[in-house]
Amino acid sequence: MNIKSLLLGSAAALAAVSGAQAADAIVAAAPEPAEYVRVCDAFGTGYFYIPGTETCLRVKGYVRFEVQGNSNDGDSSWSGSRDWNARTRGLVTFDAKNDSELGTIGSTITVRTWADENGGSLELDEAFIQVAGFQVGSFYNYFDTGLSGETDDLGSNRLNSIAYNYKSDAFFAGIAVDELTGFYSRTRDLTTGLADPYGKNNRVGVEGQIGGSFGPVTATLLGGWDAAANDGAVRLLATANVGPGVLGVAGLYSTGASAYYDKAEWTIAAEYAAKITDRLTLTPGVQYFANTEITSTSGDYGGRDIWKGGLTLDYKLAEGLTTKVSAQYQDHSWSNNDDVWSGFVRLQRSF
Repeated sequence: MNIKSLLLGSAAALAAVSGAQAADAIVAAAPEPAEYVRVCDAFGTGYFYIPGTETCLRVKGYVRFEVQGNSNDGDSSWSGSRDWNARTRGLVTFDAKNDSELGTIGSTITVRTWADENGGSLELDEAFIQVAGFQVGSFYNYFDTGLSGETDDLGSNRLNSIAYNYKSDAFFAGIAVDELTGFYSRTRDLTTGLADPYGKNNRVGVEGQIGGSFGPVTATLLGGWDAAANDGAVRLLATANVGPGVLGVAGLYSTGASAYYDKAEWTIAAEYAAKITDRLTLTPGVQYFANTEITSTSGDYGGRDIWKGGLTLDYKLAEGLTTKVSAQYQDHSWSNNDDVWSGFVRLQRSF
């Protein structure tokens, strides 16, 4: 074998080895494509798909700071004898929805916290499931929908309930069965000598509403019956577009103090939310309460009427930032402090 043949053979062998090594080389796998958050517009604005699922989620809430004032009429809701109080509140709501063979399935969780000089607390504000018109869980009841200002007091409570709601373009109706709690009724206030009816198995209530829109007018008739207190309330509320704002009126009758209403035997209220500019709304309001005193262990009402009036100012400072100023006057001629002034200044960042 000559030198030329030896060199050619060595070159061929090296080429074969190099080719084998190249074939056996480890190649890094290409990264999986990232799944970015996708907008979900099937259920309204603000929803997005939870990655890897067909469920749409929306997160919303607010941070609120306010300073409250009161002319100190001995109201036990105020600390000591002070006539002002600062409070901060934070609230976050998670709404989740998806389509299914049963229709749209929705769920809502709302968490709320507050803080003042006495400390603070964290609570579950609402948590419920919705499917095919049914709603079950803990949520605010039909009475919670009142007039838009800060003057009226037309009832509100948050209960564990089973409800069915129907809504079309111009008509809505609903019925609910509630587990009642004496927290919302003066009939359980043992300091006044009244019996607590909510410690038994009959702590059940039924409420319902029916309403609709008729041109510029929207009216709602609702009522609730408290089986524990053996009393109930019925309320009619109507709003109408009038001029540059919305006029609202309401009337309520209560057979006795119950978990649905315990402020008075009957009351009437009115307000007018005037939209002055795109940023400014002024809402004067007035309400009269007849027979506000509970006179027997059965929750019957007696005398002592109250009337109140006030003004609420709402102003949009910027996108997502608003302020609210409320001033309210209350007159009850049956105590040493006939005239009571109260109100607050609030700054709220919503998202």
